[in-house]
Amino acid sequence: METVACDLCGSSRYTAVYEMPDQRYFPDEFFSAVECDRCGLGFVNPRPTFEEMQKYYPPQYYQEEFTQDLKYHARRYAREAAYLGEIEKRGGPRSLLDVGCANGDFPRFMKARGWNVEGVEVSRSSSPIDDFKVYTQFFPDIPVDEPRYDAITAWAVLEHVHTPMAYFKKASRLLRPGGLFVFLVTNFHSLASRYLFCEDIPRHVYFFTRKTVQRYLEATGFKMERERNGRDVFSLPPANWLSFMIKTRIQRRGFSYQDVPLTRPEFLKRHHLEPGVLSTLRFAFHNPVKALDRALWPVVETVQTWRKNYGISTYVARKL
Repeated sequence: METVACDLCGSSRYTAVYEMPDQRYFPDEFFSAVECDRCGLGFVNPRPTFEEMQKYYPPQYYQEEFTQDLKYHARRYAREAAYLGEIEKRGGPRSLLDVGCANGDFPRFMKARGWNVEGVEVSRSSSPIDDFKVYTQFFPDIPVDEPRYDAITAWAVLEHVHTPMAYFKKASRLLRPGGLFVFLVTNFHSLASRYLFCEDIPRHVYFFTRKTVQRYLEATGFKMERERNGRDVFSLPPANWLSFMIKTRIQRRGFSYQDVPLTRPEFLKRHHLEPGVLSTLRFAFHNPVKALDRALWPVVETVQTWRKNYGISTYVARKL
C-alpha cells in the first residue's frame, strides 16, 4: 500500500469520504476513498501499489468483463460511435486510437465504418487481436509521441489508472489539432459514487467530477465540448438509495458501509436457497426496502439524468 498526493493539483491535504471493501474478490480488505481539499478530486488513499494492483484483477475479472452479449454490445458501440459523428460527416481518411480496447470489438465496429483503427490493451486475458495494431504497453508508454489521430477514446478506463494526468497529457500529444478525446468515467457527485458504495474499489482508483475533469482538460491543452450525463453507454444504478434516504433524511444518521442491506445473491447464500421465484419472493418479504429500492431504479435514474447527477458521464474534449 502507498499513500499518495493528489494527481491533479499535487496537494497532500484530503478529507476521508467513506470506507468500503473490495466487494468482488477480497471482502475482508477495506479501502478509504478521500477527496482532495484543494481541487475536489476523489481517489483511493492509501492504495495498492502499481505492482500490487495486479492482485485485484484475477483472470475471472476479465472473463466477466469480456463476456459477450452481441445485441447489447452492438447498441453500445453505435452509441459510442455517435460521439465521433462530426468527424465521420466531414469525410476523408480518419484515424482512431481506442485505449482499453479489450477484445477489439469497438475498433472493429469503427473500422467497418471507414476508420483506420489502433488500440491499447495491457490485459493478457483478452482474445488475441491480429486484424489491427494493438499496443500492449500502458497508454502513456506506447511508442508514439506525435499528433497522429483524429480521435482517441477511453471507455471506463481513466478511473482505473494510477496516473490520470499522464493519460490526459499523452492524449493531447497524440491528437491532431481539432481532434476529439472522448472518455467515460464515473461521476463523484452522484449518489451512487459518493454515498452508496457503488464504485468498484480498489480497481476504481480515481473519482471525477465535472470540475476536476475541466481542470485536467485545461491543464493539458483541451477544450471541453460537452458532457453527456446518463446511462446511454454504461450504467451505475443507485443501489440502496432508499436505505440511504431513510437513514440520513428520516433517522438523521450517517450511512456507512455496514448499513448496506444484503443483495439478493447474498441473501440466498446466507439462507442456503436456490435461485427461483419462491426464493425471490422470500427475499422481497424479508427485505421490502431493498425490493422497493430496486423497483424504483428506473424512476430515480431518469430523475438523476434530468438533473445531471447520474453516476456516469461521457465527455467530449477538443484538442486546441
